[in-house]
Amino acid sequence: MFLPFLDSLRRQGVPVSLREWLDLMGGMQAGVAGWTVDGFYGFARLVLVKDERHLDRFDRAFAETFGGLQDIPVEALVNDRTLPREWLEKLAEKLLTDAEKAAVQGSGSFEALMDKLRQRLTEQQGRHQGGNKWIGTAGTSPFGAYGYNPEGVRIGQDESRHRRAVKVWDNREFRDFDDRVELGTRNIKVALKRLRQWARHGAAEELDLPGTIRATADHGYIDVKTRPERRNAVKVLLFLDVGGSMDDHIRVVDELFSAARAEFKHMQHFYFHNCIYEGLWTDNRRRWGEQVPTWDVLHRYGRDYKCIVVGDASMSPYEIAVPGGANEHWNPEAGEVWLRRLTQTWTDHTWLNPVPEAHWGNTQSIGMIGQIFENRMMPLTLDGLTRAMRMLG
Repeated sequence: MFLPFLDSLRRQGVPVSLREWLDLMGGMQAGVAGWTVDGFYGFARLVLVKDERHLDRFDRAFAETFGGLQDIPVEALVNDRTLPREWLEKLAEKLLTDAEKAAVQGSGSFEALMDKLRQRLTEQQGRHQGGNKWIGTAGTSPFGAYGYNPEGVRIGQDESRHRRAVKVWDNREFRDFDDRVELGTRNIKVALKRLRQWARHGAAEELDLPGTIRATADHGYIDVKTRPERRNAVKVLLFLDVGGSMDDHIRVVDELFSAARAEFKHMQHFYFHNCIYEGLWTDNRRRWGEQVPTWDVLHRYGRDYKCIVVGDASMSPYEIAVPGGANEHWNPEAGEVWLRRLTQTWTDHTWLNPVPEAHWGNTQSIGMIGQIFENRMMPLTLDGLTRAMRMLG
């Protein structure tokens, strides 16, 4: 029954040997994985995946074969209360004009918004639609789904629509960036050449075999020639924003990640969502259970690393400036505090933004992060990458 899984793994490019497959079957027969989807997923990944670059391919094969992992239930980020799903069903949608949207007022402050949410959770007893107060759908309330509010908490909606949510109630699944993506744009191909020029240096340590053969033939005796070793000695820390509004830029970031992974021998990457806080992760499947403390990253990697952050910097200003303002969890310290620690630890740093530079002035959070990064934010274009490489060099 598992042979279609093996076929899918090979189609996705996960190198699985016969020995590894037999080990998986033996472990299943011995009951190592238990009888849960998560148990089988974890055991199969442990046995079959030998390189973290293949994790995303493994997830695709798993989803293709078994129809995906079990859905994660909608759970409260405030106090573990689960809202009835029928409260959040989309029955109709209110279409607002630009003038009507402009008339909708926000809560005024992050604290006021959270206080209102706690109050609604305590008081509300039934479903609401089209209103401006209760947790519901298709209205102008700050809480719910499929409506509009300039500062709200999105609950029970499958994707972002207006890019206005201050917090998102639901646990969302993000996928890892794939280093196998072919470089499909001229900009990233040219950038890769610039990364090579920046990254490679060495001494006359490597045997020049063609030169040695030619010199030996010319001189009649063995004449060993060497040449500068083409080795990559630059150390890079890559921080990647995933999910939410970054879904619009998956292709270009995939290409950049693929280029960087192929080029830099000493590269470590970490994921975050919207802004960097107290925890980072390297596997989006396990981003809640297997986070790496940001303090550990700050202390583990020396100041000789080049720090590159990739993200659209498009979020609620609360996520940067206010403790507790994080989109998906309650952060003890403001995002600005962590970003400044980042820039102080690695003085060679830059922020690459896939949003066109001409639009940066339309988003307050982009300006805030640009100031924190001391105007070292660059667009993810050929010119922006060129300027960023000059700064880091």
